[in-house]
Amino acid sequence: MTYTPQTAIDRLRAFPDELEALVGGLTDADLDHVLPGEWTVRQIVHHLADSHMSAVFRFKLPLTEDSPRFMTYDQDAFADLADYRMPIAPSMDILRGLHARFVALLSSLTEEQWARQGVHAEWGPLPVSEVAARYSRHCDNHVEQINRVLASRPSA
Repeated sequence: MTYTPQTAIDRLRAFPDELEALVGGLTDADLDHVLPGEWTVRQIVHHLADSHMSAVFRFKLPLTEDSPRFMTYDQDAFADLADYRMPIAPSMDILRGLHARFVALLSSLTEEQWARQGVHAEWGPLPVSEVAARYSRHCDNHVEQINRVLASRPSA
């Protein structure tokens, strides 16, 4: 999907409720079900919190600095750390708070601010509008991934 600034804001606003509806009632067995080549649902939720925490800087740095470099990290290595095995509630809380702040910040931007850029090591220069679009697609992609993992459960 192509995201405009407004549709990205709408997507980011809706995402925490959508994710909660998708994963809120899952058992530990559901959260830890493994589909070859995928992360568990638990790992996906924790990844979303980590990734969207980095989005704070990808939104704010270009608004406060000229062409800042965006930090990157090894998301697969993060997924193997101990905090990815804990309950998902803390990560859901993080996502709710972050997304409320994203909406407040992005809703306030001028056209000039949407065009301000940061630099990603792999993707090159990115305007804030593209950062918002990428995180909106990130939400979409991980909802699809969670649905694939859940559909592969023996009882599904």
